[in-house]
Amino acid sequence: MTSSCLSSAAPPRGDLAAQLGRLPRWQRFGTLASVRGAALAVSGLGEGVSIGDRMRVQRPGRASPVFGEFVAFTAEAALGMPEGGTEGLRPGGRVWLEPPLMLHPSEAWMGRVIDSTGQPLDGLGPLPQGQRGVPLRRPAPDAMRRRMVGAKLQTGLRALDVFTPICRGQRLGIFAASGVGKSTLMGMLARGVEADVIVVGLIGERGREVREFLDHTLGEAGRRRTVVVVSTSDQPALSRRRAAQATLAVAEHFRAEGKQVFLLLDSVTRLAHAQREVGLAAGEPATARSYTPSVFTELPALLERAGPGPEGEGDITAIFTVLVDGDDHDEPIADAVRGILDGHVVLDRRIGERGRWPAIDILRSVSRALPRCHDAAQNALLAEARRHLASYADMAEMIRLGAYRGGSDPQVDTAIRLQPALEGFLNQGLEERSAAPDAFAQLGQILRAG
Repeated sequence: MTSSCLSSAAPPRGDLAAQLGRLPRWQRFGTLASVRGAALAVSGLGEGVSIGDRMRVQRPGRASPVFGEFVAFTAEAALGMPEGGTEGLRPGGRVWLEPPLMLHPSEAWMGRVIDSTGQPLDGLGPLPQGQRGVPLRRPAPDAMRRRMVGAKLQTGLRALDVFTPICRGQRLGIFAASGVGKSTLMGMLARGVEADVIVVGLIGERGREVREFLDHTLGEAGRRRTVVVVSTSDQPALSRRRAAQATLAVAEHFRAEGKQVFLLLDSVTRLAHAQREVGLAAGEPATARSYTPSVFTELPALLERAGPGPEGEGDITAIFTVLVDGDDHDEPIADAVRGILDGHVVLDRRIGERGRWPAIDILRSVSRALPRCHDAAQNALLAEARRHLASYADMAEMIRLGAYRGGSDPQVDTAIRLQPALEGFLNQGLEERSAAPDAFAQLGQILRAG
């Protein structure tokens, strides 16, 4: 059965006229036919439902409904996935078709923490709403209308500014196993980067780590210009996926206003896990490492939304973290993301174990902004330093075993002499900042001394 009725939405808050204008006049509803695992079969909606539409399921005898999203359909029913538990659902219960979720960001959102629906989580009172609504799902800007990546972005980190530079509008991945300093590196970037607005998405994080990241890693200075979107690991898969979409939507809003946006999303791997749950509920087959095909459709659709905007808009410079399983940097998600982004930074546990932080593996990290991002003199210094680091890495085992004889290879001899100074150059304290010109000057002195 299909029917319509007046909306039963909650009373509007804030600007009454604007809120009323966003309310639908009619809503369509169907009937809950069955519940199987995480899939809800809904009949009676006919052609009025589309993939991605939101739903509200009535629970007889309970005040709060169950919200969800339609993820598939068959000839007999539309299949939805709930955002919470299914306790209290009964056959024949009404399922209402909800309007699309829209966010209304404003500059007042900076310094605030929100959930995947735009509701505040920080206890600082109501969240002021902007005039312009932005959808959570939208296509990336047209490739032919986009500007190219812009000027070099200074991060204050020598290892990045010299060896893996980031340009405005570039999208970079941080690939790391757990416990290798990924969150710490994100905090250092957020505190020191040149940007008008920072948007952080914490997707599938442990609950205790969210507060730790906000209060200690990000710090008070970083929070003042940051919008943080949170969906913890105990949240439903739809909420975790929507938090990633909301993070991009907030960043796109500020980009459209001409601002330089720095986006940090941690992590793409947990987004992929959430999409896998959605795909399995929709009946998709499991493929590589049990990931469903929609995972590899969702990733480029989301990641491509970051980057330079069209003429007249700003840029979204984005850092996406990838949690590699068991230090396997060729697992399916890492491999797919590496092919989409404009560069990647690899964190190595062994480097951290010897006391050098951030634990960036320079030789395995790549920025596709090179060589254009540096001038000729800077590229020459970079190439020489990488050559010495590579020479030492090639002979490191023989050097540790005492099997290398000094004088056998002048290039290796130079690399051995320079190694302590280069390690010190790459090591950087949590609160230490270094301007890029100063970093290149310091590197030049090290190389000349060798």
